Amino acid sequence: MISTLFTADIVRGVAELTRTPRGVALHRLPAWVREQFPDSQLLAMEAQSSGARLQFETEATRLELVTHSTRVAYRGADRPRGRIDVFVDGVLHTRDALVGGDRIEIDLQTWESCAHGGPSHTTTVVGLAAGRKRIEVWLPHNEALELAELRSDAPVNADVRPRPLWVHHGSSISHGSNALAPSEIWPSVAARFADVELRNLGLGGSAMVDPFLARVIRDAPADAISVKLGINVVNLDAMRLRAFVPAVNGFLDTIRDGHPNTPILLVSPIFCAIHENTPGPGAFDPATLGTDNVQFVATGTPGDTAQGRLTLEVIRDALRSLVERRAADANLHYLDGTELYGPEDVERLPLPDGLHPSTEAHQLIGRRFADYAFAGSAPFSASRAA
Repeated sequence: MISTLFTADIVRGVAELTRTPRGVALHRLPAWVREQFPDSQLLAMEAQSSGARLQFETEATRLELVTHSTRVAYRGADRPRGRIDVFVDGVLHTRDALVGGDRIEIDLQTWESCAHGGPSHTTTVVGLAAGRKRIEVWLPHNEALELAELRSDAPVNADVRPRPLWVHHGSSISHGSNALAPSEIWPSVAARFADVELRNLGLGGSAMVDPFLARVIRDAPADAISVKLGINVVNLDAMRLRAFVPAVNGFLDTIRDGHPNTPILLVSPIFCAIHENTPGPGAFDPATLGTDNVQFVATGTPGDTAQGRLTLEVIRDALRSLVERRAADANLHYLDGTELYGPEDVERLPLPDGLHPSTEAHQLIGRRFADYAFAGSAPFSASRAA
C-alpha cells in the first residue's frame, strides 16, 4: 500500500494543518485567532472538522484512512458518533461511524469533566471500480480529528478542478448540530448541490459578530461569502440592539476591505420558537437533563424588547434594515432565515431539541439555500459562471 502525505492541496476547508505525534490536526481558524482569543468553546468548535474533507483523484480500488478523534460527550445525554462519508464521483459510497478515540465527558448538572482515552480508527473503502475516479472524504463535523495515515493501492493526486470557493460563517446550526453525517449538514448539502468548494466557518455557540472572524473572512480567498448572524447573540444575551447593529456594520466593512466586489449574503436566523419573541439567555431545560431528549429554553421575559433586548424577530428586522441602508453596495444581499426554515416547517420537521434542525431539516435548508443563492440570477450565480 502507498502512503500519501496530508497536504493543503488534498485537505480542503481548513485554515491550517498542525503536526502532532499521530499525524496532523485540523484547524478551521488560523493560529493568530487561537492565540488572540483562546476561549474554550471557540477552540473546541474550530478544531471540529465541519465542512473539511479530503479531495483527490486516484485509480485505487482500496483506501484506508487512519484517524484519531476527540469528542465531547454529555453524561446521560450522549450524542451519535461522528461519521466519515466517502463519495466517489459525486455518489456516496461509504459511510463509516467512528469508534474509539478520546472522550471528554461532561456532567451537565455539575459541569465537571473527565477524560477517557481510546484507540485510533481505520476507515476502509473497498470495492472501488478500476480506472480514474474523483474521491471526496467528508470528515466528521462534530468531533475533532487528527489525520494519521492515508493508504491506497495506487497513487493519489490532488483534485485540481477549478470550482468557485464559497466561505460561510454561522452558528451551531451552520456547524451541523443534530445532523447525522458530515455531508448532511446544510452547508455541505448546499455546496454539493451547487458544485462549489466550501469553507465552513460555522462555529457552535461562537457566531458572535467577533471582529477577528471578519478579519479571517477578509483575508480568505472567496468567490462568494455568506454570514448568518443572530441566534448566538440571543442565546448568550450578549448585546443590545444599539451595539448589535454597529457591530454587524463593522463586520461587513472589514470583509469589504479584502473583498470589495465579492457577493455577500447576510442571512438572519431560521425560525426558532423559543427565541422568536423571547430574549435570552438560552439554557438547558433542567427537567430534561439526564434524559435522551435534552431541550433548550429561553429564560428571558417574552416581549421584553423596549430596552433594546434582542429576539429573533428584532434581529431579522434590524438586519433587513441594515442591508437596505447599505443599498449602494450592489453586491450585498439579505436573506430572511425563515425562507430556509420557517414556522410552516415546524410541524413536519420539528427542531428535536428546540434549537437545532434534524438531519431532514438540514437537507431542506441546504437545498433551499442552494436554490436561492446559486441558481439562475441568484446572488452567487455569477461566481459559478466565473
